[in-house]
Amino acid sequence: MKSIFRQVALIGKYHAAVAPAVAASMRAALEDIANFLASQGCEVLVERDTALAAGFVGVPTEDLAGIGRHCDLGLVVGGDGTMLGIGRQLARHGLPLIGINQGRLGFITDIPLGQYQHVLAPMLAGEYEEDRRPLMHARVLRDGHAVFDALAMNDVVVNRGATSGMVELRVEVDGHFVANQRADGLIVASPTGSTAYALSAGGPMLHPSIPGWVLVPIAPHTLSNRPIVLPDSAEIAIELVAGRDASANFDMQSLASLLHGDRITVRRSEHKVRFLHPRGWSYFDTLRKKLHWNEGMPNP
Repeated sequence: MKSIFRQVALIGKYHAAVAPAVAASMRAALEDIANFLASQGCEVLVERDTALAAGFVGVPTEDLAGIGRHCDLGLVVGGDGTMLGIGRQLARHGLPLIGINQGRLGFITDIPLGQYQHVLAPMLAGEYEEDRRPLMHARVLRDGHAVFDALAMNDVVVNRGATSGMVELRVEVDGHFVANQRADGLIVASPTGSTAYALSAGGPMLHPSIPGWVLVPIAPHTLSNRPIVLPDSAEIAIELVAGRDASANFDMQSLASLLHGDRITVRRSEHKVRFLHPRGWSYFDTLRKKLHWNEGMPNP
């Protein structure tokens, strides 16, 4: 079977400083995957910063914007954090992404590195399931002006300072006052992010097909402040009323420091991330493996 995807980009986990052993391991994995893709009839290029971090030479490279414009498929090699960052940047291009996990099974990078050839070959030939995940568009408004603008796939989190007490937050939905909450913080999570920080804070898991957000207080002062599921057509506004050294985090990968009176608005982005999974993939299989359900019990 030959690939239906002509140009395929390889994108790996990279940082400004990568240990030599890590770089060598990443380079070996990328070289192996690149050779496999070529054997399937694909033209392979490597994301520029990935190639630089891994010392991967002798292959065409391109930045993410160029990959979004010119490639038919992106193969992300790393973990869920890598996929979150890449997914946000490539969503506007509509580029489908496949995740190959170098470590433990991820929620959105679900192909183990050791099994990628067996799993990937039929996917490249068109045997796959497509899964579209919504993005959040968040802004920090100060005196009516946007001082920070970001996309998030998992969540937008307003947090208290590391050494300070609770924050007080005024919450509105579509311009309607909901409540003033005193807590360690507040999470606005997508269905994708409902299995991340929001879950550990007591929020529900949302199936990816549900068009909703979940609003989850972090250690609220009043125990009747409970998580609530909202339609993703709603715009959520969170105003910092009181609290020192507060910040807003976007997928825990970018951060904005907040002042009293700042408003964080969250609405549905026009873009979605396109994930491709192996044929027969099930969200519940992922939950069962990742959350260790049914351990010690025979599968039905």
